[in-house]
Amino acid sequence: MPSIRKSLLQFVFAGSSMKRWNDKLRPVELLEIDKQAHKMIVAWTLFILNKDDLAPQEQLDLGQTIVEGGLFEYFYRLVITDIKPPIFYQIKANPAHYALLTEWVLEQLAPRVQSLGPEFGERLKNYHYTEDESRGRRILAAAHLYASGWEFNLIKPVNLQDDEFQEIEASFDTGLKRYEDLVGVGELIEGIKTPLGRFAHLCGQLRFQTRWSQTPRIPETSVLGHMFLVACYAYFFSLTLGACRARSQNNFFAGLFHDLPELLTRDIISPVKKSVQRIGDLIREYEERELARRVLGPLKDSGHGAIAARLGYFLGLEVGSEFLNTVVEDGAYRAIGFDEFNEHYNHDRFDPKDGDALKICDSLAAYIEAYTALRNGISSDQLQHALLRIGEQYKARSLGPNLHIGALLADFD
Repeated sequence: MPSIRKSLLQFVFAGSSMKRWNDKLRPVELLEIDKQAHKMIVAWTLFILNKDDLAPQEQLDLGQTIVEGGLFEYFYRLVITDIKPPIFYQIKANPAHYALLTEWVLEQLAPRVQSLGPEFGERLKNYHYTEDESRGRRILAAAHLYASGWEFNLIKPVNLQDDEFQEIEASFDTGLKRYEDLVGVGELIEGIKTPLGRFAHLCGQLRFQTRWSQTPRIPETSVLGHMFLVACYAYFFSLTLGACRARSQNNFFAGLFHDLPELLTRDIISPVKKSVQRIGDLIREYEERELARRVLGPLKDSGHGAIAARLGYFLGLEVGSEFLNTVVEDGAYRAIGFDEFNEHYNHDRFDPKDGDALKICDSLAAYIEAYTALRNGISSDQLQHALLRIGEQYKARSLGPNLHIGALLADFD
């Protein structure tokens, strides 16, 4: 039975310390976990736009390829952190050399993902030992090129004298055009002139919003990176809970978008939101109004109503909160207590989405952020209080017999 270990949570968080473009002049620090978040947001939009011709089970197959393929590629990247991309692509162009590298990478990954079960490990191996042009892999490749190209455009103005930049720019331009047959890629290439390009650009800007902005930390984390961290943890929770495929994918994507309203309000810390109930209500009212005006409305008006509708579902707009367990039954949205939800609605046909698990993963990500900063020598009352508060809140909490949150947190003592 899959389970979750401290080492797995810390491994995923390691991307918060992994710098990108670190041999170039950068106006802002660029981190691997932020790029992965941006990539998966773009991959999700392309998934929504390119699945309508598929049968329901084929759509779930595609969704699983995108979610797990994204995780598998991220894990691989975490292991080969010191290999520059141009060198990596030269290795990849030689099948024999790439096979040797992949074998070594999988050896490094095996103990880290072992707790997720042998089936997950086999899917990880099969993904990296197989090269194909399936729709899911092509969506991930296009999303990767877009997110990396977005970073490139950010640092390009201060690196005009760099002799590698013309070649790098050409590789992004020609690379993304290879995927223009995918619905939505043309809009991404056009950039912020299109509603889809503007949405992808807005999401990328969440890397500029620092969490715990009044508390020094090492490493610092952005709202964008935090969203990806919560998405990963939510998917691990799903595997441990034996969630159906629709529920597992919904949990990942709900985690990936749960702080999207902070595009509009910035990262308002929990004590402010919770200090007076009416303040929290006002903030949510503002978030929803601005979300409709600046994000969901433009998407709907441009023919991307399916994207707007799914975002609304992930953010809990129909039931009042993203942290409520939600199903779709007879065309209506319902919020349900966890026990009933887990026992009776764990089926693809209900399009289930965990709210309780998402909230715990959100808190768990904050716990990891505070714990790591303290271990790295940052002394802070705020960080200590966060650890104590989260530990106290979840010390007796469990989600079924195989997922005890208090026991998981106890591993960090």
